[in-house]
Amino acid sequence: MAQTAWEFNNKKVLVIGLGKSGIAAAQALVNQGANVSVQDNKTAEEMDPQLITYLENEKVTCYFTEMPKNPADFDMVVLSPGVPTDLQFIKDAEAKGVWVAGELELAYQLGHGKYIGITGTNGKTTTTTLVGEIFQNADLKAEVVGNIGVAVTTKSVLSTEDTWMITEVSSFQLETIKYFHPVVSAILNLTPDHMDRHKTLVEYGRVKARIFENQTAADFLVINYDDKACYKLAHTAKATVVPFSRKEILPFGAFVKDGFLTIRDQTGKEIQFCRQDELMIPGTHNLENALAAAAVAYFAGIPADVITRTLQTFAGVEHRIEFVDEIDGVRFVNDSKGTNPDAAIKAIEAIAAPIILIAGGYDKGSDFDELIDAFPGKVELALLMGKTAVKIKEAAEKKGFDKTIILKDMEACVTEAFRQAKPGTTVLLSPACASWDMYDNFEQRGRHFKDCVAGLEK
Repeated sequence: MAQTAWEFNNKKVLVIGLGKSGIAAAQALVNQGANVSVQDNKTAEEMDPQLITYLENEKVTCYFTEMPKNPADFDMVVLSPGVPTDLQFIKDAEAKGVWVAGELELAYQLGHGKYIGITGTNGKTTTTTLVGEIFQNADLKAEVVGNIGVAVTTKSVLSTEDTWMITEVSSFQLETIKYFHPVVSAILNLTPDHMDRHKTLVEYGRVKARIFENQTAADFLVINYDDKACYKLAHTAKATVVPFSRKEILPFGAFVKDGFLTIRDQTGKEIQFCRQDELMIPGTHNLENALAAAAVAYFAGIPADVITRTLQTFAGVEHRIEFVDEIDGVRFVNDSKGTNPDAAIKAIEAIAAPIILIAGGYDKGSDFDELIDAFPGKVELALLMGKTAVKIKEAAEKKGFDKTIILKDMEACVTEAFRQAKPGTTVLLSPACASWDMYDNFEQRGRHFKDCVAGLEK
């Protein structure tokens, strides 16, 4: 529930970036009676004609391919997640006392629900989806929103005090919060990602830690005990810190004991959930996701039997180690959500050898040495595409791995993979990179992979 009642009626608000989040923010602000302006680097001709018609009908001022001249003309600026916060316009706005917020903060101001906030480098989508299913199986009103693909604002404006907003939160969204206050937050892990934006792991971690900065002693922070860089972030938390570990039995928190996912609560009582081998989602990283989800749900008050039942039946999410098809004994797996090296490593570890890996894409400033270190005994061939193809090939050759081929696009990669694969091989799309050089998003990339597989002759 919002911590401050900010009155939007007749306020002058600029929304920068007209992706899903920006459009949702603009619509919500129009409905609140704000005097709305929007900005996007695309031309009007490149925008959806229906959106342009809506903006015209609602008398929204549009700045396409340019910024407004004076930030002080606005009471508030709302940034879409992909918009860098170091733009000169943004700096000038803040210097003039204009409130700069993200769509997540705006949603928090407009809504009345209780928030669960889940962040981390990898596993956010799987964990958020799993937590959402647990809450829905408990017959609670729960909306799964955020970086998962549903703008928070679209659901927050309809929320009541009984609504649980199960929210996947990115570092980009956390840069622009002010009052956002989840009753349970989670940080799943911390490995280098978005270094083109955050520059250092320390700064990336600082931004991730903002998820709990408004929490109080009445709240909970679920955090990865095994990831020491991640766990160290918790030292400033006011909330009760709930560690989870797949490696150690803890005096308090979530862990594996005698093969069972287990939680020990504040009283020392142990609550046993399902067996580890009953989980339908593969890989040790998904064991961590399941432990985190169980802890989030349990400390939010969900009954243990509901958590257990959901853990036993949850089959995973699209684009994350998703089985696509088997053709002539060759398996195809879509891990388009593997948008950084650590995510791709986890996918490689979760799948039996031999693997033909399809990788490459937009360069976020990642280092690929650790990705190549995961190849021996697993990856027999890497097919590379996109802007990072040469960078990954050079990293592989430096490590003595010479079985790489650079190809022009996804169709060429899938065709070549099937040509070279033998029965028993898995063709794995896990790009280790963002999709923005060739696709609008990782979902579009994953769907194209599946379309290419469907196009192979059976």
